[in-house]
Amino acid sequence: MKKEDKSIVIEQIASTIKEYGCFYITDIAELNAVQTSKLRRSCFKEDIRLEVVKNTLLKKALESLDGNYEPLFSVLKGNSALMFSNVSNAPAKLIKDFRKDGKVPAFKAAYIEESFYVGPDQLEALIHIKSKNELIGEVVALLQSPAKNVVSALQSGGSVLHGVLKTLGEREN
Repeated sequence: MKKEDKSIVIEQIASTIKEYGCFYITDIAELNAVQTSKLRRSCFKEDIRLEVVKNTLLKKALESLDGNYEPLFSVLKGNSALMFSNVSNAPAKLIKDFRKDGKVPAFKAAYIEESFYVGPDQLEALIHIKSKNELIGEVVALLQSPAKNVVSALQSGGSVLHGVLKTLGEREN
């Protein structure tokens, strides 16, 4: 590959990393053509972008970005594929579902919102990370809960008060 071509690829990788909130580094080398096609279809359905990259080009792309990506450099060995997603736990769930048939794709590392997850033991933790939308939904539910309780108490208190007044009104003096 010519030096000009390499610099174009490095820029493309760097711009893709900037575009997405998180990326996973995996190894899909042991997949055959049928399994690779199945993985690509699954990624497409989940809105995950899958790209096979050369480790040296990925390292140069990471070095060209603002920030320190050194914790990821240790896993840039062998074959590497990047999974880009805006939902932080979607690639982890896809990898886990796909691995029911075998040990591929192998999880190497992930970068999620300025945090690094290195090593296959981190996959389970990544599956349980909540997405931004899930966290926003939980906060909204928590904020609505006290208001619902107040409205419920007022409604139930009103019916109790009405019942007491009705009973007092029906009593003979």
